[in-house]
Amino acid sequence: MTIQIQQIPAFDDNYLWLIHDSQNAIIVDPGDAVPVQAYLNQHRLTLCGVLITHHHPDHIGGVDQLLRDAPQPIPVFGPRAEQRARIPTITQGRADRDPVFIPELELTFQVLEVPGHTSTHIAYYCAQLSSVFCGDTLFAGGCGRLFEGSPTQMLSSLNKIAALPADTRIYCAHEYTLANLRFAVAVEPHNTALQTRYQQVTAERAQGISTVPSLLGLELRTNPFLRSDSNDIIKTLQTQHKLAGASDPVSVFTAVREWKNNFQ
Repeated sequence: MTIQIQQIPAFDDNYLWLIHDSQNAIIVDPGDAVPVQAYLNQHRLTLCGVLITHHHPDHIGGVDQLLRDAPQPIPVFGPRAEQRARIPTITQGRADRDPVFIPELELTFQVLEVPGHTSTHIAYYCAQLSSVFCGDTLFAGGCGRLFEGSPTQMLSSLNKIAALPADTRIYCAHEYTLANLRFAVAVEPHNTALQTRYQQVTAERAQGISTVPSLLGLELRTNPFLRSDSNDIIKTLQTQHKLAGASDPVSVFTAVREWKNNFQ
C-alpha cells in the first residue's frame, strides 16, 4: 500500500493535508470543504476520517459540510477538551500520547498536546510516514502566535516537536515561510544555514513553489523559535534592547515572539 500526502491550498495561504492510498483518505484541518470534496470526487476517494488540531475557523470550517456529504458516518478526531466545547463535531477526543488508528490506511498517529497558539492545540505524529501534522504550532521558519497559551507553554510544545527524529517532515497549515525567514535573518544574522535557506525560499516563492512540508532538522538549524540557546540570537536581542537581564530559554523565546509580533 502506497500512502500519499496531498497538499490542498485553501483561502489565501492555508494548506489542508489529505492523506490517502488511492482509495481511502483522511483530511487534516479542513477549513474549507469545497476544495477537499472536489479532490475526493476527482480522484474517487472515500473519506474515512478527519483530524483536527485546534478550533480556529480556518481549520474546522468545512467539517460540517464534509460530514453531510460523506456516504457513511466518519470519525472526527480532535482535542478531548474541545469535544463538547468549541468543536462539537469531534466524535473521538484525544489527549497527549493517545493513539489515533486509521484502519482503512493502516496508519497510527500519536497525539501530542502542544498548547500555546490555543490552550488545547494538538498535533499528530505518524512514525510510519515520518511526519507530524502540527497545525499552527510550528511553522516553516516560525511558530504560531500565542492567542491563549503562555510563552512557557509554547516553548515546551515546540520542544516536544523538536524531540522527534530530525528527518520528520513538518506539515504545518500556512505558507508563511518567506516572511518568517525574513524575520529570522534579522534575529540571527550570522547563521549561514539560515542565509542559504532564505535565498532558496525567496527564489521558490517567486516561482510560486510551496515551501511546506519542511524538515525538522532544517528547522532546528534555522528557525529562531527552536534556537533560544543561540548566542547570536541572544546578542541581537540585547543589542536591540529587547532582552534585559535573564537570557534563559523562556526569556529569549518570549523576546523573539514579541519582536515577531511587531516586525515589519
